[in-house]
Amino acid sequence: MTVSFFHRPAPDAVPKPVIGVLCCNEFAERPVQAVASRFIEPLRRLSGATVLLVPALSDALDAQALGERLDGLLLTGSRSNVAASRYGGRTSDQDRLDVQRDEVALTLGAHMIERGKPVFGICRGLQELNVLFGGTLTHDLAAHHRRGPGLAFDALFDHEHDVTLAEDGILAAATGATRLRVNSVHEQGIDRLGTGLAIEAIATDDGLVEAFSASPCGAPVVAVQWHPEWNVDASAAGRAFFSLIGDALGAAPRALAAPQGDSLRIEKIPTGIGSLWIKDPRFRFALR
Repeated sequence: MTVSFFHRPAPDAVPKPVIGVLCCNEFAERPVQAVASRFIEPLRRLSGATVLLVPALSDALDAQALGERLDGLLLTGSRSNVAASRYGGRTSDQDRLDVQRDEVALTLGAHMIERGKPVFGICRGLQELNVLFGGTLTHDLAAHHRRGPGLAFDALFDHEHDVTLAEDGILAAATGATRLRVNSVHEQGIDRLGTGLAIEAIATDDGLVEAFSASPCGAPVVAVQWHPEWNVDASAAGRAFFSLIGDALGAAPRALAAPQGDSLRIEKIPTGIGSLWIKDPRFRFALR
């Protein structure tokens, strides 16, 4: 009798691309790695990807090795903020930090981008990528989030505003729109835009940068400040965002080796803060 312990795919079956989804450090009676399920389901259904959860524990993974194995990366939203020390800002007394997530997001994001793999960001993910490209963040965003005692979690996402899309941008092409109504639940936002990032959307009321894109090493880097995964079935724009991820994953070469040559070589710069830079005249990736 022959016993099969696993299903063998058909010889001509094409494996799904694997996208890493970064977790957060949370505490539920003990330290746990957490990511909201609403980020994962659209990646499976709309992006056609297999999801691999990436722990936000800097000592638990080799970012360079993982970057070689993943086909793409999604930096999710989070209840924590990026530490001000990462971009030379001032710390707020109300900051809820996740310094290990900062470290993993910036290190792994840099390795993925350098290898020509697509990287996407949502909310905190946008902020992390802006810092990675040398930008800064601000806390002066009272109009962009809703807080209050006894406020239900779902009510946070009822807070909305309009964003205006760049006419020739990736998001405008994907959605077929020039303006979107999006949720707004963030306490941090872009102050100075990172080097080489193209604005994809701005808040219609105050001009805050709400989305950007770049392709420094061939693959797209796209990030939005809002949450496209929230109630995605009722949002054409949200579905378009995850379709963009699927298209990028489908176009990304598997196990791409790191580019060779000085133009994209990672090196350490003796700044005293351990910055990591990609040597390219257009882009400077800073890991503080």
